[in-house]
Amino acid sequence: MITHFADLELLTVSIEGVKQCYANRLQLPILSESKEFIQFQLTPFTTLSFKEAFEPISPAHFAFQVPYSQFDEAASFIQQSGLLVLRQEHGQYIDETNGRKNLYFRDGDGHLLEIIAHDYVNEDELKASGMLRTLYLREIGFPVDSVPSLRDWLKSNLGMKTEQDQDIFNFVISGTAHAIVVSKQRPWIPIAMKALPPKMAVTFGTPDKRFIDELTKQMDHTFLDDSKKLFILSDSYPFYMEHTPEFSASMVKDLNLPI
Repeated sequence: MITHFADLELLTVSIEGVKQCYANRLQLPILSESKEFIQFQLTPFTTLSFKEAFEPISPAHFAFQVPYSQFDEAASFIQQSGLLVLRQEHGQYIDETNGRKNLYFRDGDGHLLEIIAHDYVNEDELKASGMLRTLYLREIGFPVDSVPSLRDWLKSNLGMKTEQDQDIFNFVISGTAHAIVVSKQRPWIPIAMKALPPKMAVTFGTPDKRFIDELTKQMDHTFLDDSKKLFILSDSYPFYMEHTPEFSASMVKDLNLPI
C-alpha cells in the first residue's frame, strides 16, 4: 500500500525566491541546491522540491498535517512569517469546525498552502517537524477535466480509496496521502482561485517493494528512473513510486486515520 507522499516537486520562476520563502521564512532545512533546483526536508519522510523554469506557473494546492494540540503555535508562526495569510469564508483566518482547524497562506509563486489539524489523529506516532510542526504532507490537489477518470485510475491501479465517489471533488486516499481530485470548474477555496493543473511531479512512498514490482508488471508505459523510482503517467500528471521501508503500514494504522 501507499503510506505517504514522499516528495512533491513544483516549478518556480525563482530559486532565490523559493529559498527566501521556504528556508528563511518557513525555516525548512535545505537538503540539496543547485542553480536551477532546490529541495527542502519537510519531515524525516518527505521532501519538497522546486525546479526553476522559464514559463508561467499554474499555482498548486497542498496541505500540511499538524498536531491538533500544536495548531495554534504553527498558525502563529505563519502569521508572523510575513507571508500572505488568507481570510476564509466568514472573514476569519482560522476555521475551526467539528474537530478540524485550518489556515491558508501563499508562497512567492502563488501556490496555495494550508496547515490543517484533526483531533482524531494520534499525535504521538510521528514527531512534528520544524516550526511548521508538520506531521506529514496530507493533501495535494489534482485539477482535471474528468474527476471520475483520475479518481478511478488511482483506485484501480494504486489501491487508493474514497469514502464516497463524487464527480466534482474527491479525496482519494491511501495511508496519510490524500489526493484531491477536483474539477477544473471548481475553484480552490478560500479565494476562489482557478483550479489550473500545475506542472508537478508527485512521489508516493510504499514500504512494500512487491507492490512496486506488481505495478511494473501490470501497467503499460512504466519504467524505473535513475533513482530506481517507478514512473507512471496519468491525466498528464507524472507519478513516481518509491520504496520507503522507514514509513510502515503499522505507523499509518497507529495514527488512527479514518481510512
